[in-house]
Amino acid sequence: MRAVIDADGKQRVRILGGSYFFKPNHIIVKANVPVELSANLEPGIVPHTLVVDGAEAGIAIDTVLGTEAKTFAFTATSTGKYPIYCKNRLLFFKSHREKGMAGILEVVE
Repeated sequence: MRAVIDADGKQRVRILGGSYFFKPNHIIVKANVPVELSANLEPGIVPHTLVVDGAEAGIAIDTVLGTEAKTFAFTATSTGKYPIYCKNRLLFFKSHREKGMAGILEVVE
């Protein structure tokens, strides 16, 4: 999913998390353009997190998700592909990331 730049100059992206998925799981944003990322979970009982691991590009999100949307603002400073995932894991089971709760934030020129 390619983010569209709104009239106010911000790229807005919405992520929905659920039973071992993120929708969309591939997001494309432009470098050096402000991004407003909103994320929440569909109703359920399994707790999930959202991690976007792109500190070298000015993106560092690590939060617990709930059904109420949380909004994060950042401006990616370098191009590349940065992992999105849930870091939760129950003892002796595959991590949520290994079960498919993962994606990519791609930053392009």
